[in-house]
Amino acid sequence: MLHEQTVTKLQGMKLFGMLEALEEQRRQARSADLGFEDRLALLVERQWLWKENRSLAMRLKHARLKMQACVEDIDYRHPRGLQRSVIENLAASEWVRYRQHCIITAPTGLGKSYLGCALGNKACRDGYRVRYWSTTKLLRELSTASADGSLARLLKQLERTDLLILDDWGLEQLKDANARLLLEILEDRQETGSMLITSQFAVGSWHERIGNPTIADALLDRLVHHAHRIDLKGESMRKMKPERTTPRT
Repeated sequence: MLHEQTVTKLQGMKLFGMLEALEEQRRQARSADLGFEDRLALLVERQWLWKENRSLAMRLKHARLKMQACVEDIDYRHPRGLQRSVIENLAASEWVRYRQHCIITAPTGLGKSYLGCALGNKACRDGYRVRYWSTTKLLRELSTASADGSLARLLKQLERTDLLILDDWGLEQLKDANARLLLEILEDRQETGSMLITSQFAVGSWHERIGNPTIADALLDRLVHHAHRIDLKGESMRKMKPERTTPRT
């Protein structure tokens, strides 16, 4: 009866990790040889791990990363100018902690989106709130929010994100309204969060892709200076993959 009451109370307090560990201890005869503090420590450790894993799962779900990517799986063999030391430094997520930015530029097919998602995944694992957006989709969402009155709520959500990833920056020339909104987002993040931007265009050409030169100056001044930079060059990685052949019958 006492055990059932304990289970009910653990469920009520949502201590599911501790509950799982308790049931395991009851099934394992050797647990009886452990002292009270040792058994309690195992219960607490399991609850802590359960909570950490659940929190990570929620952060990854919220991040909506474009692809499943991990820094441990990054390919350094392909000749594209990617330095392992640079990735290892960024993978520590200290740049997110200090609210710095990161810019990854590369021609199509060199894995810039994968790198962005891998660093976003690592930031999630390090406890940071991450949100991935295709730049084109974010601009559409901002326009829709401006029209239906939900812009303030969307901007607040973006502000609460530790790392905002904008993929494929510069595919379209920014109109004044969109450029002003992006500048507002960036200004809101000056002291609160980081941005990671991927683009197939060199940073030197970004100014001309922003319609209003005054806004362009303000945007790039806040974003580019002191940002971590990864500039990749080389043949598309897709060309290097072997073609699938139809199996013989």
